[in-house]
Amino acid sequence: MTRMKFLTILTVLLLINCKNEKNMTDKPTAITTSDFTLPEWAKKSVIYEVNIRQYTPEGTINAFSDHIPRLKEMGVEILWVMPVFPISTTKKKGELGSYYAVTDYTEINPAFGTKEDFINLIDKIHAYDMKIILDWVPNHTGWDHKWLKSNPDFFKQDSAGNIIDPIDDNGNSMGWEDVAALNYNNPEMRTAMINDLIYWVKNHQLDGYRMDIAFGPPHDFWRQFADTITAVKPDIFLLAEAEDPWHLNENTFHACYGWSFHHLMNAIAKGEKHASEIQYWRDSTMSHIVKGSYMHFTSNHDENSWNGTEFERMGDGHRTFAVLVQTFDGIPLIYSGQEEPLKKRLAFFQKDDIGFKTYEYAEFYAKMNAFKKDNPALWNLPYGGPVVKIGEAEDIYAFKREKGDNKVVVMCNFTNQPRFVTMTEDVSGLTDIFSLKEVNYKKGEKVRIEPWEYVVASNK
Repeated sequence: MTRMKFLTILTVLLLINCKNEKNMTDKPTAITTSDFTLPEWAKKSVIYEVNIRQYTPEGTINAFSDHIPRLKEMGVEILWVMPVFPISTTKKKGELGSYYAVTDYTEINPAFGTKEDFINLIDKIHAYDMKIILDWVPNHTGWDHKWLKSNPDFFKQDSAGNIIDPIDDNGNSMGWEDVAALNYNNPEMRTAMINDLIYWVKNHQLDGYRMDIAFGPPHDFWRQFADTITAVKPDIFLLAEAEDPWHLNENTFHACYGWSFHHLMNAIAKGEKHASEIQYWRDSTMSHIVKGSYMHFTSNHDENSWNGTEFERMGDGHRTFAVLVQTFDGIPLIYSGQEEPLKKRLAFFQKDDIGFKTYEYAEFYAKMNAFKKDNPALWNLPYGGPVVKIGEAEDIYAFKREKGDNKVVVMCNFTNQPRFVTMTEDVSGLTDIFSLKEVNYKKGEKVRIEPWEYVVASNK
């Protein structure tokens, strides 16, 4: 089974789990650490995912570094940098191998540059008053990692004592033959992993981590890690590639993936589901969340390479869904090249330059990012306001978010036909940030929204 097929199956199971919420027995764990919350510095930030290999013709850390002023101007505050570690050549996939087949967690892929280059990148990001989180691979290593020779007991083994690649719950290979599965029953391996994680935070002032396959390592390891790393850096930001309430509820991560929301958006774009299901998703899913946020996206490195661009999956509605992602009560993600826009699938195991030229969508994202920063109602949870539906329609989603005297109203038509929404409350005194028109509706009024049109209005 390929990695993406596995993730898709997991997402489907999670959706089923949400829809059968009354039958759930896994209740949120009581919070014991009240101060574990999203860092104040991340309260109004979007995340921008950086694919170093494909970002520039050079594919180096230094070449990417030249884009930092542009990204700052676009309103980006958190840069998630995909793995920059050396890549194993043993059993590698494709010409260049996978970023996620790590040889050494404390060194830099020489194809990307030197460790000094990466440290300089961290310093430059901080000089621009931005933050950097590093993509970490805790579930497995490449077959050239030094632990394979020094500590084979750090890895899972079959009955014959052979180190194995990752397997699923049924004992079948996940299809990631280029990596070796780590053994979290070994306390020494856990300590070694945590020490490597501390290295970048303590010595080079890294601001956080995005944890790859966070659903792989066991719960108690994440508690051990979070307790240790927050003692080193209390305001660290931790993002889980997982979608399970416990990752957020048990003081281990500040945000997790909104996979099920992403797949719902794709289904709506294809006409397989309706916009009316968005509020159901939110209400049923958020009922299991005690704290923390989802990260929402129309694309990322996996979706782009394996499932297609937002243009393939969402068609003419790609910007409408981007508006939803940017204004919904989760943390928005922008993938490398979406501001160009990136209209091709990037190869994963070989060089494939994004090809920046026009930055046609940069102004769109800059406007949305600035709007988010300037409106406390849109800030990330727990700092922003909740989503409240304000209109009845099958194919239009209309909602508001309020915080103090700040109010934002968003209405999106997720079809290629004109549609009407019946307002369930009065809306007045707002201005649309794109058309600059006043927005005033009465309760009970039927409002026509054009194909794929979006209204984003505020009273500020």
